[in-house]
This record gives sequence, C-alpha cells and structure tokens, in this order.
Amino acid sequence: MLRQLPSATDPNLLSAAIPFADAGIYRLAEDTALVQSVDFFTPIVDDPATFGRIAAANALSDLYAIGAKPLTALALAAFPTCSLGTEALTALLQGGAEAVAEAGAVIVGGHTVEDDEPKYGLAVTGLVDPRRMVTTIGCRPGDRLVLSKPLGTGILTTALKGEVLSETDLAEAIAGMSCLNRTASRVMLEIGVSACTDVTGFGLLGHALEMAEASGVLLSIDAAALPVYPQVREMAEMGLIPAGSYNNREYYLPRVLAGEKLPAPTVDLLADPQTSGGLLMAIPAEKTDALLAALVAAGAQGWVIGRVDAGPAGKIRIEL
Repeated sequence: MLRQLPSATDPNLLSAAIPFADAGIYRLAEDTALVQSVDFFTPIVDDPATFGRIAAANALSDLYAIGAKPLTALALAAFPTCSLGTEALTALLQGGAEAVAEAGAVIVGGHTVEDDEPKYGLAVTGLVDPRRMVTTIGCRPGDRLVLSKPLGTGILTTALKGEVLSETDLAEAIAGMSCLNRTASRVMLEIGVSACTDVTGFGLLGHALEMAEASGVLLSIDAAALPVYPQVREMAEMGLIPAGSYNNREYYLPRVLAGEKLPAPTVDLLADPQTSGGLLMAIPAEKTDALLAALVAAGAQGWVIGRVDAGPAGKIRIEL
C-alpha cells in the first residue's frame, strides 16, 4: 500500500534514506534535526491514568530509539464521554501528561473526538544531532545485541482482558510499560552503540528483522537468554496469545532460518506484540560490559540476547 504513495525527494528528510526508521527525521541544520512520531491505541489496562502513562511512554519511545530529546507533544484521544464520563478522560490525559513532563517535554495541545471505544496516544516532536543519532543502520558482525526491557506484554494484557489475571498480577509488567526509555537512550549515547530500534507492535521478531535488513546482516538470538515478565510463559501455554502475534509470525517467520522448526513457546515469545517495550541495541563486543554496567548504575536494565553475524543478510537465526 505504502509503495503506491509518492516518494519523498527532499534531501533534508534524512529518514527517507533509513530503512524502517523509527521516526521522521528532518534536518534543520548541520547539527540539528527535527524528529517526529505518532502512536495511539486502545486501552490495555483498566485504570485510565495508567493507560495514559503507558501510551505516552510508548509514543516517546520512537524518539528515544534515535537518541532524540523530546520537546513537545500533541495529545490524541477518542473517548466515549457519554458512557464513561469526563472524569475518566481527565485521568487518562493526566497520566499521559505526567509521562511527558518526566521526559522533560511539554504538551502543547491536541485533539479529541467522541468514539465508542477509547483510544489515546501522542504525536511527539524532538531534536537530535544528525551526526550522533542512532538508527536501524549500523549493525556490524561481532556486535552484541542488548535488550533493555523484558518481553511478554502482549500475552499478559491478553490475559488481563480475558480476566485470567488482574492488574495486581501484572504489576511488574505495568511498571515496565510505564517506564520511559529515557535512561536507556541516554546511556546508549554515552557508551556508543552501533544501531538501535525500539521493540513494540511487531514484536522482537519483526523489529529485529527490520534492523537485520536495514544493516544487511544476520541477527543471531539466544532464545534461552530472552528476559520475560512473570507468568508470561504460563499464560502462553494456556493459549492466551494476542491476535497481533499471529499476524507477526505469518509475516516474519519465513525470514527466520529454519523458523518452521522452532518450538511453539519460542515463537509465541518472539512474535508477541509489545507495548512500550525496550530498546534493542547492537553494540561492539568490547563495549558490552560498560553498557550493561551503565544501565544498571542508572537504574535501568539490560540483557545480552544475541549477536550480529555476517549473513545471510536480512535474516534471523534463533539459537535454542
């Protein structure tokens, strides 16, 4: 569908030359580029303020993946005020505003419409130095792959919607989704990574494949090293798999080496669509320990989940 649209020809639109760019990047000067992204979705938790914070953190993540500093945000909300009332909408907007304030940015306005199903998100804008920005291009053979948040939010929120789990059961995952990728972004710029993307709706499988294709490399992922939130595997065994997971595996699994032979639990985790997931970073092997130590020292997390190999390019290999 997108291939049928006109291609951008402005040389200042830097993101046009970056396959699977996490945000739009427009050069204003040699040392300054405007970074923009937008994201919104339906509630994944019951509490309006928590949903607002998670949605805001998710939208801001595209800027953090590039190493940009958020400046402003526009709130986007569709809400059934007739049935849910304005108090819930106010709490939703306040939750998002708190996350934006924590990011050091400001909400400058927004737009709301009446809708039968709540939806909320942000259009975010930030700045980055094009000479220091991090993109999906740049993975080099020998690099290590580091993930900054556990996996499994899609499975857990599906269990929540099915009333198999409560929000109390999801406390750790909710805290993870509510956490900004601000610290991980700052640390990766300080240490110096080769490439980065944030893991969201396409799951680790899709976003890792995008980075592999953009960089022209093979990503080898150690399935045993993947961090997961509590109860994810148990819920997956019960069949609580989100619809997006099936879409992800149908589209991406053919590009996984011997993907048809992978155990179902491994595929469930790899294809699970994440909300406000972590940063997936490729970093030179000799800098890996420094990155992990800096993340922990700053109050963040990091796990080595694999490495970058020479080829075949644009593929993933899962090591069991």
